[in-house]
Amino acid sequence: MPSFPESNCMEVETQTLSHLPCSLDGNDISHDFRTHESPGLEMLSEEAQVETSRDTDAPVGGACSDSAAAVKVQKVYRSYRTRRRLADSAVVAEELWWQAIDYARLNLSTVSFFKMQESAASRWNRVSINASRVGKGLSKDLKAQKLAFQHWIEAIDPRHRYGHLLHLYYEEWCQADSGQPFFYWLDIGDGKELDLKACPQSKLREQCIKYLGPQERAHYEYIISEGKIIHKQTGDLLHTIQGAKWIFVMSTSKRLYAGEKRKGKFHHSSFLAGGATMAAGRLLAEHGILKVWIGRHR
Repeated sequence: MPSFPESNCMEVETQTLSHLPCSLDGNDISHDFRTHESPGLEMLSEEAQVETSRDTDAPVGGACSDSAAAVKVQKVYRSYRTRRRLADSAVVAEELWWQAIDYARLNLSTVSFFKMQESAASRWNRVSINASRVGKGLSKDLKAQKLAFQHWIEAIDPRHRYGHLLHLYYEEWCQADSGQPFFYWLDIGDGKELDLKACPQSKLREQCIKYLGPQERAHYEYIISEGKIIHKQTGDLLHTIQGAKWIFVMSTSKRLYAGEKRKGKFHHSSFLAGGATMAAGRLLAEHGILKVWIGRHR
């Protein structure tokens, strides 16, 4: 077995080296890596991963050349690994970018609805964007469920007033047959002065649900590790506060989000900004161990 200089041996990933064909030399590697093709694909393919011919019959005098080749192989591998990681990061960045665009559209719709005059065309465009956002994710998993109607109407409301209370006024609007669109009727038209006994307008205005954007949502994400529920970012074990109601949802991409419910402020619909879910409910956990959960799923 040829002896390698100690300083070089420390840098070489021997597992990768053992899979490289002996026919590769420094010139071939450098030439392949300078191309625009995926670096080292031929080198890393199953056909090329043959057993090395460096055995006991190799001449001792070739130790220096073998060591130099090993260092070059190491550089190629590390560069390939770096490019692969950058490609993975680009995919993640693209997904986050589109999520940010969706959130910005919803936020802009909220501002523009109350502070700008809209044409009929722009109004319909705004409503269609919000409505499509509510059902987003269904194509990822056919088992996912759409929000109930009261949550759907909450999601397309620019103020995101609590859907359960908003639905009470929706029923009144249906009976009124005013010919005015619902939100126009409620905020500007004939229903503006209407105060229901079960829910005065003041209460409806107070209970506006917080909808999380992509970056905010990440602070509520949990994962399962070794049978325990831990926070994805901090690694803290999930421990629900006694007396508080903790709620959870699972997205159509099977991501788990959990947080403390705040009545009229933070509900199940908050996590995914009114998007479709696979499961939702309440839970109790002690130091990462799930004790009780109540909910529905499909």
